[in-house]
Amino acid sequence: MRLPDFARSTTLRWAVLVAAIFTTLTIAMLGFVYLKTKHDLTTRSDRMIASQLSLFADLSPARRLEAIDELLKQDPGRVRLAGLFDSDRRRLAGNLDALPPILKIDDEVQGVIVDRVDEAGREKQAVRLIARNLPNGDVLVIGRNVDEVGEIALVEGIAIALGLLPAVLLCLAVGVALNARARRRIVEVNERVERIVAGNLRERLPHRKTDDPFSRLAIVVNGMLDEMEALIQSLAGIGNDIAHDLRTPLTRARLMLERGRTGAQTLEQLQAVADKTIEALDQGLSIVTAILRLAEIERSQRLSGFGNVAFADLIREVADMYQPIAEDKGIALVIHSLHELNVQGDRDLLIEAVANLVDNAIKFTPVGGQVEIGIFRCNGQDIVRVSDTGSGISEHERDAVLRRFYRSDKVRHTSGLGLGLNLVAAIVKLHGFRFTIHPGAGCVVEIACS
Repeated sequence: MRLPDFARSTTLRWAVLVAAIFTTLTIAMLGFVYLKTKHDLTTRSDRMIASQLSLFADLSPARRLEAIDELLKQDPGRVRLAGLFDSDRRRLAGNLDALPPILKIDDEVQGVIVDRVDEAGREKQAVRLIARNLPNGDVLVIGRNVDEVGEIALVEGIAIALGLLPAVLLCLAVGVALNARARRRIVEVNERVERIVAGNLRERLPHRKTDDPFSRLAIVVNGMLDEMEALIQSLAGIGNDIAHDLRTPLTRARLMLERGRTGAQTLEQLQAVADKTIEALDQGLSIVTAILRLAEIERSQRLSGFGNVAFADLIREVADMYQPIAEDKGIALVIHSLHELNVQGDRDLLIEAVANLVDNAIKFTPVGGQVEIGIFRCNGQDIVRVSDTGSGISEHERDAVLRRFYRSDKVRHTSGLGLGLNLVAAIVKLHGFRFTIHPGAGCVVEIACS
């Protein structure tokens, strides 16, 4: 027979297992308490009857008989036993019918079964007895019924057992409640996951404002879904962007080839057409190469090349590379005093990122302007900053310029693919740094390395 779903849950099974272990341990404890209580009460009773034996043995024969009679009269619970027997084992006093044959007369307390005889009649009882030979040849026996010891221990055990039952039931109830709570959350998660699989990428897993593992997992998964949604939205338009950006150089190449075929009169003219066509094809290949480069970086395939990178030396190397370009354009390239900064990263990728930033700054800074590059310490962080005196980036374009193939209207006349800042952002993200663009007059970009 197939069990119901709630009975097959791991939570409920664990609750039942814990309840079973708890019950087993409690039963073991009850057994120990019962045996310990019985032993302690029996030991106490043995000491009492041994003390009474010594007391009665020290009395005179006449007084001993009176003491035995008085002892038995003060026993409404019928738990005390006493007997005085002569040398021929005939009863002289007490409520013991006869001296038990197996009783050793050696001042040691023993457990035996005897016949009790009193006003209520004859009765067999399990008792603890101690016997001693007296100087006159008589045998004195003192004892106590041990049934009450077992009854006291049993009552104590039953009381603890009755307390155990609610605890076990509470444990099972908690297990059922936790199972029901977990099932509700899992059902809700399943429903939302099904909607996500169906294509609703804006759906998110539910979580509470608590620090429980389920909520932490939901937050992590929701973050992953945010990344996936952003990536898919980016991919949704990338095909059109690629087609748009490749169409221009390919169309130009085709037109130039057609014109060259029909209009070229000399070999030099044909070579000029071929050169322009190659230039247009190179532009298309540059777009494809840049896209493949971005894909490689975003898949984090370069982590194996990480090592210690001296950022100050890296910046000097980029500055030396772009200094002639800046001078040709009439732009001052200023390097601020650099303090040593060592980071873990891929040196080639970091050079590419800084070179892209410096290249953009020089490209969009007018003649007579200035480009600054340096490492600064700000709010406990090491920051690589590149700034220029160009037209800058407006507030509403700050996020747009990080998209692939995005080109602002005011720089349409400037050559480029619209992939530079997107490539920089990918490299910075791969290294775990933070990339910031400050909008306003002149462009200021920062890479926070710590």
